Amino acid sequence: MVTILLLLLVAGLAAVLAPASRAADPPGPVPTAVVRPGDTLWSVVERHRPGSQPFAVIDEIRRLNGLEDYTVHAGQRLILPTER
Repeated sequence: MVTILLLLLVAGLAAVLAPASRAADPPGPVPTAVVRPGDTLWSVVERHRPGSQPFAVIDEIRRLNGLEDYTVHAGQRLILPTER
């Protein structure tokens, strides 16, 4: 009887202490783009997200980078939204 209770206790502890599931994979690198001379947000989107909806991607780039307007400067590194 004691052996059975001890086995149940050990099994219960193992179930509680073992991770329920593997943690989600760590996020990959954050996609970025460096603004080239003459670039606009539109041209950055065309180069890095061809076939996407430019207006939606531009709005997301502005949000991710805290841009108050549509102005970008050569050499500026922009965080890009992840592709869906």
